[in-house]
Amino acid sequence: MTDSLYLSPSRKVARLNFNASYPTSVISLLNTPDLQTFAAAFLKAEHRDEISGNLEALPAKDYLAVFSKVLIDDPHAYDHFSKAAILASLERFYSFYRSFLRVSVIKTATTNKILGQEFRQVDRRFNELVVEAYRMLEEKLQGFENHTYRELSAGTNASLLTRQLAAKLPAEYAALEPISVIDKVMLRPPLLMHTISNKRKGLFSAVDTNPIGRFAGKPSEWLCYPAKIGTSLALIYFHLDYLVNGLALANLFALAPQSELAGKKPDLILLFGQKETAGMVSHYHHDEQNDIWVGEVPYTDDTTYFGYMKKMALTLHNLHEIDRGRLPIHGSMVRIRFADGRAKTVVFFGDSGAGKSESIEALQEVADQQIVAVDTIFDDMGSFALTANGTVTARGTETGAFVRLDDLASSVAFANMDRGVFLNPEQKNARVIIPAAPYAEVVANHKIDMWLYANNYDDQVGVHLFDDEQAAKEVFIAGKRRALGTTDEVGMTTTFFANPFGPVQEEAKTRPVIDQVFAALFKQGTPVGEIYTHLGTDKSAAALHESARRLLQQLLEN
Repeated sequence: MTDSLYLSPSRKVARLNFNASYPTSVISLLNTPDLQTFAAAFLKAEHRDEISGNLEALPAKDYLAVFSKVLIDDPHAYDHFSKAAILASLERFYSFYRSFLRVSVIKTATTNKILGQEFRQVDRRFNELVVEAYRMLEEKLQGFENHTYRELSAGTNASLLTRQLAAKLPAEYAALEPISVIDKVMLRPPLLMHTISNKRKGLFSAVDTNPIGRFAGKPSEWLCYPAKIGTSLALIYFHLDYLVNGLALANLFALAPQSELAGKKPDLILLFGQKETAGMVSHYHHDEQNDIWVGEVPYTDDTTYFGYMKKMALTLHNLHEIDRGRLPIHGSMVRIRFADGRAKTVVFFGDSGAGKSESIEALQEVADQQIVAVDTIFDDMGSFALTANGTVTARGTETGAFVRLDDLASSVAFANMDRGVFLNPEQKNARVIIPAAPYAEVVANHKIDMWLYANNYDDQVGVHLFDDEQAAKEVFIAGKRRALGTTDEVGMTTTFFANPFGPVQEEAKTRPVIDQVFAALFKQGTPVGEIYTHLGTDKSAAALHESARRLLQQLLEN
């Protein structure tokens, strides 16, 4: 490690600190301590083969010196190694470098708008420099110019502009103040990233002591993503080994600007990946004195799955909502705009794998000339609240959608490739995070025209609307589903109110709010029912599409 480079070979992530080091020429790039650190990690991995001979047995400094000699046409460049051997090793080293998630960071102490835009140019120039270095060496070694050029993200995959924290923290949280806070994010999509784990296990639980008392992270190895989750302000602190997760947040939660942080106390704080807590379970604590919900997720291989970061952040938000008398909804909401000028909003409700996102996709696929568009308002989590006149309204939490590629039509996945963050795309339970809706739209109070439980276990087709409030409530509270491998659960499961992220932990506080919401919905005549998705049975696309068609017919007739 150097001041300018944090490298984690086990997690395949690298953070480049451009404040500490920024090469401006190919020669200076080859002579940086950072590249030497990368070379040492490459050579330690023992990539040598018969072609390269003993080239990859050299110390990192001597190994890079060979490339420097090639670059300046030193006649002694090939005294010990052939061009073929050096070229083969260059290709492997270049691939090794690019196999890491590489993120550049620039920290500023000002709010200069020009610098706010310039950080992207600084990173772009570094990317061009790495490409130039590779191509110059490649063409010299192969003896001819390339005929095909591929413009890759050769330098970095993303860049961050960071600042000092502007939010107001209570004295007990002073250990967090030196940690840089992300102010702007630049991604180079499609961003394909990998984590050791690919599913979430267990539930988050409450503890009596505040996790902040255990925090001992080095500020230089941590970053903070200030997120707007619904109307809650969350400070999500993560260890650099979780850079994959931290970057993915940018496509999921709106980033709170400095103007909205200044002097404001956060509602939620998440500490993600403290090594001193390895082996512990994920938990949360309500700091009642300061009214801050604090979550802690330990440093383990399991918690590399992005679902841990997303769901813990949402759990803290939902607990905060319950505390304020609002009802957290594990579901998706869309506005269907019809050609006759009408619009209807539908909320799909259910636990992971029930078919919420898939139902929305099916609606889009069966849409005909009667439908202008299907707009996503929120994709995974929202809240219901009662207005002063007793009307139930809904609002969301995320500006992005965290969707399984397994159940997403290829046309939808490819249509969003140019702005997507893909996680473990070649594995089961592969995910993509894509922007879904503007923040102002997500947090507006929306009228609810229909609320449907995503039933993935029955073999019926279509939509069933409840006539009886109690019968509807029983189905929603039971939270039945057939697990699809997105968590460690298998077979038929039940989860209180289909939401293990808040309501399960605070069932006693949640039940009265459920009663109020159901009573108000039935009083105002809002249709409440089930849509049969078939995802837990035969996964029949035809059945789900037929259910979507019948839903559209219901909406058109009402």
